[in-house]
Formats: sequence, C-alpha cells, structure tokens
Amino acid sequence: MTLDALITQNGAAFDAVDVPILSPEQFRREILDGVERGLRITAYFGERIGAAKTSLVCVLADDAENSLSVLSCAVRDRYRSLTPDCPQAHLFEREIAEQCDVIPEGHPWMKPVRYQSVALPIPGGTPFFSAEGEVLHEVAVGPVHAGIIEPGHFRFQCHGENVLHLEIQLGYQHRGAESFLETAPSPRSMAVAESVAGDTVIGHALAYCNVVESISRCAVSPRAQALRAVALELERLSNHIGDLGALCADVGFLPSAAYFGRLRGEFLNLLMSLTGNRNGRSFVRPGGVTFDLNDSMPADFQARLKAAEYDIQSAARLMFETPSVLARLEGTGAVSERTCRELGLVGPSARSCGMPLDVRSDHPHGAYRFSHIPVSTVSGGDVYARAMVRRIEVERSIQFLEDHLHDMPEGGQDLRNSAGPLRSGRMTICLVEGWRGEIAHVAVSGESGVLRRYKIKDPSFHNWTALAMALRETPISDFPLCNKSFNLSYAGHDL
Repeated sequence: MTLDALITQNGAAFDAVDVPILSPEQFRREILDGVERGLRITAYFGERIGAAKTSLVCVLADDAENSLSVLSCAVRDRYRSLTPDCPQAHLFEREIAEQCDVIPEGHPWMKPVRYQSVALPIPGGTPFFSAEGEVLHEVAVGPVHAGIIEPGHFRFQCHGENVLHLEIQLGYQHRGAESFLETAPSPRSMAVAESVAGDTVIGHALAYCNVVESISRCAVSPRAQALRAVALELERLSNHIGDLGALCADVGFLPSAAYFGRLRGEFLNLLMSLTGNRNGRSFVRPGGVTFDLNDSMPADFQARLKAAEYDIQSAARLMFETPSVLARLEGTGAVSERTCRELGLVGPSARSCGMPLDVRSDHPHGAYRFSHIPVSTVSGGDVYARAMVRRIEVERSIQFLEDHLHDMPEGGQDLRNSAGPLRSGRMTICLVEGWRGEIAHVAVSGESGVLRRYKIKDPSFHNWTALAMALRETPISDFPLCNKSFNLSYAGHDL
C-alpha cells in the first residue's frame, strides 16, 4: 500500500503545489497508516492560507527506503486530533494550536508549547497535571536554575522517593527564530540559524544552508562538503565527550570526569583550528564554507586525533569497567523500545533503545553519500545505554575523520559558490544528523523570492518527553543523572 503523498528525498526541492491536498479525514488516515507501517513523523506544522483556513503539512520519513512523504490538508478552526492514536503527534499538534489558532479536537493535554505573545497565559498560568492522595507529594524545580542552565520548569508527582509522573514545562525564552528566517535571505539569517541551539551551530547552520542551496539550485563542491562533514563530526565529538565527563561527575567518579573534560577541549580546539571559532560560527555558509585546510593541517589533525583517541580509550575503559559507576548507570532511567517508537525518538536517545535511526545512513546528504559511518545501537534504553552509544559514536567519528582527512577531495579554489536568488513556489525538507539526533528544516519559498514559511525541528522537540518517561518509578535523586544522559536543548525546543 502506498501513501497518497508526494515522495521526495533529503535536500531535494520540488514545486509546493505538487503536495497532495487531502480531506482532513483522509489526511489523518494516511498518517496513521504510514506510522503503523513503520514510518515516523519528522515534521508536522501549519501554514495560514487566508483569513479563515490553515494548511496542515506532514512529513513522514521512510528510513528503510531513504525517502520522505509530504502530504497536506486544509482546515478551518478545528480538526480531529492524531495524538490519541499516534503519540508522536502530541507536541506538534500543541504547537500548531498556538501558532495557527487551530484546535485539535480530542487532544489529551492542550498546554502551550511556548509563550509567544501576551495573549497566551504566562508560564504557570496553565494547569499542571496533578495526582491526589495523602501519601503523595509534589516537588517543583525551576524555571530558574543554578549556574548557566537555561530556563525550564520540572514538576514531580512523587510517592515517597519514587517519581510517579514528571511534567516538563518549557517555552520561557521564545525568540521567534522561524519568523526571522521567513524574511530570508538577509544578512542576519545565518546568525539566527547558528543560534537555534548554541551547542549545535554546525548542525543547524548546515540545515539552513542546505535549504537555501536546494531552493536556489546552488551546487556545493566536493571539498566544501567534505569540510562541512569534518566540522559536523568535530561538533559531535566535543559534545559526546563532554556528556561522558558530565555523567562521570554526576555519579562522583572524578578521574574520568577530569579526563573527559580536558579531552572535550581538544575537539573544540580542532574546531577552532578549522573554523576560527570554538563553536564553529561563521564557517558554514550558503554555497560552501569560508575556510580551508592548508597543506600541513590534515596531518596535524590526524596526529591530534590519534593522541586524543588513545586518552579517550583509557578514560572510557576506566568509566565502563568500574563497578561503582556501572551500578549507577545500569537500569537507571530506562525507556522501552515500544515507548521509543510511540514517541518518535531520534538520535542517541533512539539508538540506545536499539532503534537504528541515523540521518547519515538513512537519508544521507553531502559527503555522507560517499562516506559511510556505521550506526551505533545499544539495547536497554537506560543511562548506561545512552552513555555507551556516545562512546561508540566517538570511536566511529574519529575513524571517519581520520579516513576523511586522508582522502580530502581537491578543489580549494571553489570552496564557496554563489547561491543566487531563491526560486519561487518551491519547497524542500533538509535533514542533518546533529549530535543530539535528527535536525529538520522545512521551507517554502514565496513569489517574491523570500521564504514564506520556515519550520525548524530540533531533536530535543522529540526527546524531552522521553526524559519524563525515563523518570517514572525512579527515585527522584536520579533525576540529574537521567537529565544529563539525554542532555537536551532548551533553546532548540523554545526557538
């Protein structure tokens, strides 16, 4: 059975008018049938069409076939909710409701995702889930936290030390990133794209550039694509190494915490050597990249990677072979494979549940079409599994970089091509495997050569609910450890 949808691939542009417009019931049925067959919702959003109608657009990913299905329907002020039959849709539908003022009838928990205007209740002005009973109590944490953590409120319903339910309320720092990019291209567009999530500069910048290049039909040279992949893997390495160190610190295992903390700096320094910035800002640009490797840098990078790899293996063996560390990681904050599928988790959070989801393999783009990285999966879905996925991915990303640097394509003279004007009436879906998982940028160009609709989906949008599921029937004292094992983005969610 095939979907009544437009079939496309990652990074391909097509005429927006070619997307099938279904009836609301057929639209709902097609999505539910697709998810039942193993497809997943990678993007689902609304676009206003006139004063009284909204176009709902859904993108379903078929990871086995490397394809994306796009379908739409037109609704007025309400439609039948997908969420009761497809939990993957729950947060998307809440977002559609507040952005387009369209009600998904039957949705079980219609709270705002973000607080976008004075017309919406301020945080705390909408009810939290509550459980009653003499032996139950409630613990509230945030939204103001110690240190530099971003704002988020966590409401725990507890029986003794055990968490019965955790409700996560975000949306305190809504910045309007999508509406900024709907004026694109403009001088500030790249700064906005790089700031969607400050620790995923390369990932979101690459997704935005892929959008512009796709709609403007701009070719990127093989060398520029290779350099983008190097930067993306260095970003992945610095964050994965930092997370392993933070997990060690959370369980009080300071030897590996100190080693990993130092080693994170090694990869940030490599990223600075390549891009001029430890976060990779101002490197990826439409049409290519802004800096190249000189003749001596590949050999220098390989030597530094080899030295770091040796130290990483020593620190990782110490971490994963120490019984007291394993006692804290194994069995803590487990998420089942079934829950993973129902919620549509992505990235290491999904791969730690045994789900082999990775854009670099499932929907390859750029250099990943020619250089394969094996997908790293671990079963169990607990803190140990999430840490082990990071360890394996670190090893494979280093191997990828060593091979890539050895066989860099020639052509330093065409590092950046002119993107040119955007073609009108085009649509594209651009996926990138950021270090947290699948980043999705969806854009539709208008008649005047600007982007009339821009939709961003950070992997944290999928995965925050998994943290709530991981805490159920878990001691509340395990919350910091579980939270760090996901290490999700507040900014990437709040946009």
